[in-house]
Amino acid sequence: MNNNNKTLYLAWQDRTRTRRWFPVGRLDGTLHELGYRFRYIQGALDAKRDAGFEALAEFPDFTKDYHSQVLFPMFRNRVIMPGRADLAEYLRQLDLPGGADPLEILSVDGGQRTTDNMEVFPKITLREDNTFCCRFFLHGWSHVSSAAQERINTLKAGESLRVALELNNPVTTVALQIQTGDYNMIGWAPRYLANDLMAAVVKNSAYKAAVVRINPQPMPSRQRVLIEMQGKWHEHAPMQSAEFTPLV
Repeated sequence: MNNNNKTLYLAWQDRTRTRRWFPVGRLDGTLHELGYRFRYIQGALDAKRDAGFEALAEFPDFTKDYHSQVLFPMFRNRVIMPGRADLAEYLRQLDLPGGADPLEILSVDGGQRTTDNMEVFPKITLREDNTFCCRFFLHGWSHVSSAAQERINTLKAGESLRVALELNNPVTTVALQIQTGDYNMIGWAPRYLANDLMAAVVKNSAYKAAVVRINPQPMPSRQRVLIEMQGKWHEHAPMQSAEFTPLV
């Protein structure tokens, strides 16, 4: 895989009040001479209205179309340095090949930093047969019961997981629970993916989820459990809801 024609989204979490996640920006890596492109999306205005989100210092204008021949520093600084001695091990923990490029790395590790409340996630691609496959790190596992956290410690790569619709989540109202095969609720799918993934869960039984990797410390807690979900949509296009609409 390479950078060409790859789309990632930037999500922001309101940590002061609602704990909600909002998709706020779109990053495109393309073949043409413009290289990389960043635009805010409707979710940024939703976050501003509902949670006081402000434009980022590197991208101060909600209505500007940003271009660069090289990856924008905000994203570049979230990618592990290519010369680090632990690079190969880090990529292995992300289940990525040794030659993974920056956008590939960001699409899995989320570009997470302990100093801010941002995450990067890839656009889900719809195949010709309406199936999809996406990977994400388990959210909220530190807030589940101690018994469920103990169950996380016993998870194995390849282990099947259950996906369940939650209709009374105190933060988001509707959420997507991740459960073990023996019905331990161990966390949630990321909020910014929930609407699209729920379209597969609600309308089709042909979906499945499984553990890809369990990462022990010192990996960041947000990269504890890597999950892959596969499914099929009927008359649904991913990331086409209003919140993902570019402002430019």
